Amino acid sequence: MKYCSRCGARTSVKVPPGDNRERAVCDACDTVHYSNPRVITGLVAEWQGRVLLCRRGIEPRYGLWTLPAGFLELGESVQQGAVRETLEETRARVEVDALFTTFSLPHVGQVYMLFRGRVLSPEFGPTGESLETALFDAESTPWDELAFPVVRETLKRYFRDREAGGFGVYTGEIVRDTPDFNRYRLTMLPG
Repeated sequence: MKYCSRCGARTSVKVPPGDNRERAVCDACDTVHYSNPRVITGLVAEWQGRVLLCRRGIEPRYGLWTLPAGFLELGESVQQGAVRETLEETRARVEVDALFTTFSLPHVGQVYMLFRGRVLSPEFGPTGESLETALFDAESTPWDELAFPVVRETLKRYFRDREAGGFGVYTGEIVRDTPDFNRYRLTMLPG
């Protein structure tokens, strides 16, 4: 941030009094501008034993498959955001059951919160954000065409837990060590 959103003056990067991190601080009014991670919320929505995925119609990762998910909006809960994103990307009416995975992606300043849920009726389809929607089981999932590591790790755990007869809640961190989007380091945390 080069200019203060409060008064329009230039900002400088420095550690504000009482803080321990560098922040953009207004040179004129001393307003501290925080830059914090963004929350992405989404849903593993199941219909008759299969999971609803959508092929991305927008960047990043245009044309690849993903769970319906997106940035949380101000004024909504993470559950409401998951329902809204699913509707926006697949036109599906869904219900949220429980939190399933949370992943921190510190290299891009994002936190994912993905829920388990159900598609309420078989009416769904592509939207302006998706090229195609489809239901997949573990065997038919397009594993080599998934858009994001978070999606891959969530689906692996989902199908494994469903096969085992019970769902856990998973927390992890995904860090990309190379420019290759499909190579990443995964650290799962207890709990």
